[in-house]
Amino acid sequence: MVQPGKLTALGVASLALLAEGPMHPYEMYQVLMARHEDRLVKVRPGTLYHAVRRLEEAGLVEAVGTDREGNRPERTTYRISTAGHEALDVRLREMLAKPVNEYPVFPHAIAEAHHLPAEAVIELLGQRVETLQADLDFLLHAERVVTAKGLDRKYWIDVMYQQQMLRTEISWIHGLLRELRSGELPWDDPQATPSELSNKPKESLGKRS
Repeated sequence: MVQPGKLTALGVASLALLAEGPMHPYEMYQVLMARHEDRLVKVRPGTLYHAVRRLEEAGLVEAVGTDREGNRPERTTYRISTAGHEALDVRLREMLAKPVNEYPVFPHAIAEAHHLPAEAVIELLGQRVETLQADLDFLLHAERVVTAKGLDRKYWIDVMYQQQMLRTEISWIHGLLRELRSGELPWDDPQATPSELSNKPKESLGKRS
């Protein structure tokens, strides 16, 4: 039995799609890709089919019929059950209210970047900014598209959130790059490492002249 707190991101996305109306898994995959939700959830046809089967076994979705197009395999259409609606509601409430440390890669990379020379760090961060800016441009275009279609903003506030997060990261990286290029942030000069500082007696660290 899949408990609400155990729903995967793909499980949540699947329930949310079926809450809009009955679909077969391939149709669900097409909608997810058309909406570019693969930016938020890792999705492949095979994993989506598996996720839907798990939801069915848990009683969160149910089959409502099958159809066949030409020589293609039969496709089963599913709809969300009452239990599925309840599980989706509970899980969404948890996701909105409780911050989770998802162990993002970039903060880890920044924490260990001192192992690379300043020149390399500057070049690599420059490459990252270019990629982030391209992502931001894409989301700005997406906003223009949904706005032109008259889609209510509540349906794409995730786009606005992603835009703001990208702007914040781009701004932070630009600030770091300025410090590295100007020398305001010393980098390649020999300095005491965190491990050396942690091995010093406490009284020496706090000693005043």
